[in-house]
Amino acid sequence: MHRGLYPGRFQPFHIGHLEVVKWSMKHVDELIIVIGSAQESHTLSNPFTAGERIEMIRRTLDKENLDLSKVYIIPIPDIMMNSVWVSHIKTFAPNFDVIISRNPLVNRLFKEANVEVLQPPPFDRHKYNSTLIRRYIIEGNEEWKKLVPKSVLDYLLEIHGDERLRSIAGL
Repeated sequence: MHRGLYPGRFQPFHIGHLEVVKWSMKHVDELIIVIGSAQESHTLSNPFTAGERIEMIRRTLDKENLDLSKVYIIPIPDIMMNSVWVSHIKTFAPNFDVIISRNPLVNRLFKEANVEVLQPPPFDRHKYNSTLIRRYIIEGNEEWKKLVPKSVLDYLLEIHGDERLRSIAGL
């Protein structure tokens, strides 16, 4: 069994993330999606709770007809200590044998822990970027709605996530 781990904050889960999940599912038998910074919410960088992020991802994967029986979604709080971060992840996650990431620090830490690293294609990273999406939401730029899967858009509007982000920004 080849099981991969895909970490991210997913603030919010966007089309680029979805493409990485689809790509990953072609390269591993099971996928663990780690919701990082799980303890963070209601800030400009982390406006959504871990539970909300799980909901975004599950709704999207379900809508995309991806086999949810092959996907684990696990929230993991930060520890802010890079030297032990991989061990921290391993404490919370089921066993895995490969990390799926394009983040240089994440890749370095897992390589040092002798975990194979798979780098997915960038999937238009400059366009599909959570920081940009949050900025668009704050500015009232409707382009953000084209950068997230429809299920995420619907969910964020349902929970008034756009209003929350603008409120946090003081608007």
